[in-house]
Parts: sequence; structure tokens; C-alpha cells
Amino acid sequence: MKQSIALFLVFTSAYAFGQSITISPNNVEKHISFLASDELKGRGTGTKDEQKAAQYIAGYFNELGLQPKGTNGFEQPFKANLDTIHVLDARNVVGYLDNGADRTIVIGAHYDHLGEGYQRGSLDPDAKGKIHNGADDNASGVAGVLELARYYAKNGVKENHNFLFICFSAEELGLIGSKYFANNPTIDLSKVNFMLNFDMIGRFDPTKPITIGGWGTSPTWGQVIPPVMEREKMAFKIDSSGAGASDHTSFYTKRIPVLFYFTGVHSDYHRPSDDIALINFAGEAQILNAVTATVNALDKLPNRLEYRETAMPMARNASFKVTMGLLLDYSFNGPGIKVDGVSKGRPAEHAGIKGGDLILRLGNYTLNTIYDYMGALGKYEKGQTIDAEIQRSNEKLTVKVTF
Repeated sequence: MKQSIALFLVFTSAYAFGQSITISPNNVEKHISFLASDELKGRGTGTKDEQKAAQYIAGYFNELGLQPKGTNGFEQPFKANLDTIHVLDARNVVGYLDNGADRTIVIGAHYDHLGEGYQRGSLDPDAKGKIHNGADDNASGVAGVLELARYYAKNGVKENHNFLFICFSAEELGLIGSKYFANNPTIDLSKVNFMLNFDMIGRFDPTKPITIGGWGTSPTWGQVIPPVMEREKMAFKIDSSGAGASDHTSFYTKRIPVLFYFTGVHSDYHRPSDDIALINFAGEAQILNAVTATVNALDKLPNRLEYRETAMPMARNASFKVTMGLLLDYSFNGPGIKVDGVSKGRPAEHAGIKGGDLILRLGNYTLNTIYDYMGALGKYEKGQTIDAEIQRSNEKLTVKVTF
């Protein structure tokens, strides 16, 4: 009898400890300080330094007791095209917490950055040879994934969902890693209830709202998140689109509800000055504690979340009078632009354009790159009708597009 009581006390004590676990600012700092150190030289896609980051993430997943869910242990290798000539060996890092549930939550962030300025994307006019540490973009998001993995692996609670924690490579080259996973999943995507993505969550300013994207992808977000954020005394603003310039887009196109947490663009974005000293570790921990409260509330809901399609976002800093309603494959290297998805009721759908099509020409403008496409859009007015040349499999088509 005494032995039974003792075992009961041990169990309840462990459970109580698990219940009190919170996100640690010290752990956030530890992860970012390693990932954004000069030692890793900016984690350029396919470099040995990015491999060190992958090994660090895999080692932490292993330490937490997560199951490897790559195709080579925790790693899921894939090829990433830097351009039409150079092909890089890259890898996603994937860990799984199996709670024996029917539904799964995916929590992700990209761990690649711009390296030493030789890969594309730097906004420094003299980038080559300069380490782009990417402390906010996106060591901060990876630290978030690692801390959430620790929370759910060690909280002493068996949730009603399984968890897939995944750190993507080649995001900076066009969401290549997340798209590769979404097209080659190591779990059954039909069982994924929703996906959370963290990209640049390290610059939290309590006087400003954080952005929560993907709001329109499920009506449940508007029911669950506001009470949590009010309780946490955190201001937020919403972005309804399920698509954007980060990895949640790859899951949204698979008809999975998504959320995207983001503390905003700053003057250090894609520059060598995005460094550790500028990170608000306590602020990131506050965001992540709000995320756990949100996930815990969602975990208690009896039914799967309802997915809703949203409008496609316009390109940043673009000032077009017209739009086609396309989601593009930014990793495609031409000629032409590749369509990933088409928004309902927009000119592209009315013209019969479909996901997987290559658009080779709009009116008189030949399209070899995304920039050609944006330049062409700027030439047209609402109400105009033009011819568009489409490559669909082995067939070339001409369709009428009315803006």
C-alpha cells in the first residue's frame, strides 16, 4: 500500500512539474546564439555550415526523444537549384512526437539563410564575403520550433494530436525545402489538422502588434486566438492570406489551415547586421508561451479545423492596377513562370489557367523570370483582354485573360 501511494505521489509530482513547464528565454538565447554565430557563416543552403545547423537541430530532437521522420534519420535530403547551373545538396530536419492520435499538428521554420553573401537575396550592395548571420531570419524561428518541441515532449501531457517538428532548408531560394516536404511527406498529410510557421519572431516590440498570418484559412483562428492574446496582453494584427513568402504557403496549397507568426521587417533584413545583439529573447519566449496556450486550446476541440481558401497576396512593394490571382513557384528557373495555384474568381481562373501550367507570354511580353511577369502586369489596365501563351505538359495553349 505504501509503495502504491509512493508511486502515485511520484506520478502526480511529475505530472504537476510537466504542467508548469514554460518556454525558456535562456533556451531561446542558447539556440539563436549557436545558429547565428559566425562559426556557422550564415547557414547558406547546401554549405557545410548549414549542415552543422542541421546536425544541431537533429541532435536536439534526438535528445528530446522525438522519432526521426526524415528519409535518412532525422534528415530528408533533397536537391535545390541555386540557378540553372548550380544544384545544391540540402536537407530538411524532421522529428515526430507520436501521441497515438488521429490528427497531427505541424510546427515549422526554415533554418537556412544567405551564407556569406554569394547566394542570392542579400540587400547589402557589397554582400560578397560578408557573413549574414540571420539571427532574426530565421534562427529566431528555429529556436521557436526547438522550444515548442521541448515543451510538448517534456510537459507530461499526452495531447490529442501528434506533433511533427520540421526545420526547412532552401527557403531563401524559393520555399524549396517546404515544398519538397509537402510533395514528399514522411507522414500522412491527410491527418494534418493545421500547420504553424515561424519566420522572424525575434524582434518583438511590446509597443507594437505582432502579425499573425493565415487568418483566413480557418474560421477557428478568430474564435480561439483573440482570447489567448488578450489574456497574454499581446497586441496583434492579422493577415488573412494563406500564401506568402514563407513556408506555410507549401502547406496551404495542400488545403491545410495555416498560421504564420512574424514580428515584422526591419532595416537589418537580409543584411549582415541581422545579428544576435538585436534579438529580444524574453519577447520571443512571450510569443511562444502565447502559442502554446493557443495550441493547447485547439488541441481540446473535438473536430478537425475547417479549411478555407483565401485571396492570393500581391507581391511586396508592387503597385499594379491589375492582378491575375496566381500563386507562383518561386523556385522555378524558367523559361516561363510556373503556377502553383489559382485563386477562385480571378482572371487566371476565368482564363482556364491551372496549377502546374507554365506561362510563357502575357500579351507582347515574354516571361523568363518572376520579374518579367511583374513588369508585364504593370503595363495593363482593368478591363483589358490579352492573349497568354501557356505550356501544359507537352501542349502549348493560347488563352484569353481579361483583367
